[in-house]
Amino acid sequence: MNNLLELLTENARLTNAQLAVMLGSSEEDVAAAIQQYEKSGVIKGYKALVDWDKAPQKTVSALIELKVTPQKETGFDEIARRVTMFEEVESVYLMAGGYDLAVMVKAPSMQEVSTFVAKRLSTLEPVQSTATHFVMTRYKDGGVALCDDTEVDERRNVLL
Repeated sequence: MNNLLELLTENARLTNAQLAVMLGSSEEDVAAAIQQYEKSGVIKGYKALVDWDKAPQKTVSALIELKVTPQKETGFDEIARRVTMFEEVESVYLMAGGYDLAVMVKAPSMQEVSTFVAKRLSTLEPVQSTATHFVMTRYKDGGVALCDDTEVDERRNVLL
């Protein structure tokens, strides 16, 4: 039922009946599989993808790069766990390359993101440095194109 996970990732609002038809399965089998995925932690939750530029409540998103000192017993796991506890934090990823953790945050304003980084995030003991990148425009998020006003380029390549 791996296709079930792919279908739910694309649209978690599909009913068990719709999923059963798409998978050539029974509603009962689909319901049981979903319940098992939820129970085992494969499915962690369901979320709506919001285009915040169109929503009445405005927010600011930022990607914050963290360079941290790994801890002797837990490596990066303990600092990542601590960072995930902040309500402003939406995602935390362990990275390979120039920095160790990528942290996506959301707040009502740039000033609040700046204050969060300066007073709460950068003051954590293992944090060596931060770099904040503010998201200006989201063109695609979660696999969904958010720019619905794009025009189709109907020009053709013509070789003379």
